[in-house]
Amino acid sequence: MLDIKFIRENADKIKKTIKDKNIDLDLGKLLKVDKKRVESLQQIEFLSAEKNKLNEQMQLSQTKEECESIIEKGKAVKEKMVEAQPEYEELKKQFDALMTQVPTVPSEDTPIGKDDSGNVEVYRKGEIRKFDFTPKTHIELAENLDIIDFEKGAKVSGYRGYYLKNEGSLLVMALMMYALNKMVEKGYTPIIPPTLIKGFALFGSGYFKGVEYDSATDNIYQIATRDKEMDGADSKEKKFLVGTAEPSLLAYFSDEMFDEGKLPIRVCGFSPCYRSEIGDYGKDNKGLYRVHEFFKVEQVVVSTADIDASTKLQEEMVGISEEMHQELGLAYRKLQICTGDMAPGKYRAFDLEAWMPGLNRWGETGSASNFVDWQARRLNVKYKDKDGNKKFAYLLNNTALPSVRPLIAILENYQNEDGSVTVPEVLRKWMPGGKEKIQKKKIENSEIIN
Repeated sequence: MLDIKFIRENADKIKKTIKDKNIDLDLGKLLKVDKKRVESLQQIEFLSAEKNKLNEQMQLSQTKEECESIIEKGKAVKEKMVEAQPEYEELKKQFDALMTQVPTVPSEDTPIGKDDSGNVEVYRKGEIRKFDFTPKTHIELAENLDIIDFEKGAKVSGYRGYYLKNEGSLLVMALMMYALNKMVEKGYTPIIPPTLIKGFALFGSGYFKGVEYDSATDNIYQIATRDKEMDGADSKEKKFLVGTAEPSLLAYFSDEMFDEGKLPIRVCGFSPCYRSEIGDYGKDNKGLYRVHEFFKVEQVVVSTADIDASTKLQEEMVGISEEMHQELGLAYRKLQICTGDMAPGKYRAFDLEAWMPGLNRWGETGSASNFVDWQARRLNVKYKDKDGNKKFAYLLNNTALPSVRPLIAILENYQNEDGSVTVPEVLRKWMPGGKEKIQKKKIENSEIIN
């Protein structure tokens, strides 16, 4: 959400951003609705003042005639207020709906592009492994090693369902423990946030495209089951499953007023993540690349309203993810996201992509975004600077490490010719017995052994 005063004063800049981000928004309509909204509000305020003035006159009136005259005037004011209030509420509703679509003006170094084809590769790091045998996909490896069951997953969970089992489950938990410990080492406060949350947190963080949840456009699962309040009454609040810990972590700071000296605040959250992937039907139908549920460690930072400081924090966040890719021995590249592939609220964004030889392509394993004050205005996250001025904070987030896509990269990059997979050294401390290799199970005397 942008400041309407900024929008009025920078209409040309906002129009260009709307075009560059491919957003369907008529800014002229918004400004007209805003003008009518302000006029309507001023009318209500004028009538309210008139009502108060008449009330004072009534108390001072001395004759019956004066009282009757004031009463008649009061009736006229009341009738006008009855007409004005619904008109204002309708204009306010239109205004709020249009305001949710206004995008943040991106950073000057953000590439201009229509879609993800306009993203710019900043650099690559690590060597892409050259195999002297034909590498298998993670699907083939997982099934041969009996560490993922896609068939049973589809049977029980449906489309995109899967079971992690044996070393597959252990390897994923090792990844999460490794990422969580890394974040703590870097000074981030660890949090396990709620994954069943209210709509305001998803609206505030930008996961609703409009004011309310829309099942046709939002990659969010809504919970249909009736809920209860503390007193036993039926809850009227809608509940949703998070697609990342970001909304829960950001909402933790909603309606807060911090002292500038306490910023930046760095937190990381571990959570299950649920995504309907409605906009990606038909893409990556097989395997783990695009699934409905997974785990992730997410970073969130609350910063002062300083572009340079928040940019440095964003680079710090991305740098930690890069460090983990390096320690995991994964070749990766860093992309700067262009305007056409950028969400409306983002000021500056980067993706990390690891090389996945079985799939023979780069695959996204992380995304870092600076929203400046766009989310903070929705969630009312503020701080007082050293002079006592109240300002909206800048909010940043980054995927420290998700579970399944790095798992794909590890299985495909660490595979051996005999079909086994070597466990990256940095993860072995979290594998039972420090397990170094995942091998195909052998069946002897009706028992499965390694």
